[in-house]
Amino acid sequence: MTVERFAKQLGISTIATLLLMGGPSAALAQGDHAHGAPAPRQTLTAAQQAQVSALVDAVKQATVQFKDVANAGPDYVLNFGCVSGSDYGAMGLHFVNGSLVGDGEIDVNRPEILLYEPLPGGKMQLTGADYLVLAADWDAKHQGPPQLMGQLFHFFEAPNRFGLPPFYTLHVWAWKENPNGAFTNWNPNVSCEAFVDPSL
Repeated sequence: MTVERFAKQLGISTIATLLLMGGPSAALAQGDHAHGAPAPRQTLTAAQQAQVSALVDAVKQATVQFKDVANAGPDYVLNFGCVSGSDYGAMGLHFVNGSLVGDGEIDVNRPEILLYEPLPGGKMQLTGADYLVLAADWDAKHQGPPQLMGQLFHFFEAPNRFGLPPFYTLHVWAWKENPNGAFTNWNPNVSCEAFVDPSL
């Protein structure tokens, strides 16, 4: 799917779509608006840790078929390069399902975005999923912000640095541990070093 078609489907600008889908500025989404720094790690209670584990396990079950990146297509498409965050790690490659981004719903079994890390030799490793919904689409059908198995999404209002309408997002690092937390944007254990831009 081209950027222009995806933007038209969601009714947002092409530039906004580029930022949403994985341009360098979009990589600052969760955490600090200005710099993208990860939030301080909090100690979880046993009940909270159990809730985190349940969601991570559910995302693993929902995405296990995509461990082989060949199974991601045709629904999930790599739209942009590898998103790296300098001192904060990386998010990696975003394989986006445009129809799910535009449906106004959140379903643990149908993530809007699959996250991969590039490996040497052109291989890719599934690292997690990103659940994303535009706020107007969500708010038109629901009371309150989205939650996924008890985990609240991050909300970003407009105007924002991305040029997007308000949106909710939640990263779940189900397949690669994130020392900063399972739901933090940046993962210092993910690298873009092996990425080879196919357009070059």
